Amino acid sequence: MVLMTMIGRVADGLPLAASVHNDMRDDSGRSSTEYQNQAKNILRRLSPNSPSKASIESEPYIFHCLIDHDVCYITLCEKNFPRKNAYAYLEDLAQEFIAQYGQKIQVAPRPYSFIEFDNYIQKMKKQYSDSRNSRETMGHLRNNLNDVQRIMVTNIQDVMARGETLQNLDRKATHLASMSQQYRKDANYLNRMSSLTKIGLTVGSIVILSLIAYVFIF
Repeated sequence: MVLMTMIGRVADGLPLAASVHNDMRDDSGRSSTEYQNQAKNILRRLSPNSPSKASIESEPYIFHCLIDHDVCYITLCEKNFPRKNAYAYLEDLAQEFIAQYGQKIQVAPRPYSFIEFDNYIQKMKKQYSDSRNSRETMGHLRNNLNDVQRIMVTNIQDVMARGETLQNLDRKATHLASMSQQYRKDANYLNRMSSLTKIGLTVGSIVILSLIAYVFIF
């Protein structure tokens, strides 16, 4: 389930629109205001080199972030809400937000200049929460979401306490992908060497048996 959404400008972290459950409160007593502040802190740590997608855990929930056309779309979801659905939801918001506001985005003078966009956010939240619409909703975006499993996940404490930027997450994800690729290459090499060794042993055994047979026969 989508619990909160915030849209902000990447250049300066200015919040442009938001939608929150006013009665939201987790088991630890944290209110929606605390999660809004966390989302604002994420916006402040953006840079032009930040990855286009990132996920940040904030127990018991998780933030998903999408950057498109220098605008960051952040949603807070329950952890059991499918990641593909979360990013499809953000993609939908991004398309409509750009369509509605376009050139106005980069010159917006004050926070929440487009707060009326909450009407569209509420509509999409309902649509993505309705399982009857899930297949239709996901269909047109499925080809763009095949890589969500490779998105780097970090913890909100790391982002807040150490000031880790989303750019650092991208470096970690790239490093892990490189290590994974090298591991696959090494595994393939070892498999080839193992096969060649087995072939060599088989050929060697045949040669030795042939020599023994030759000695005894001749």
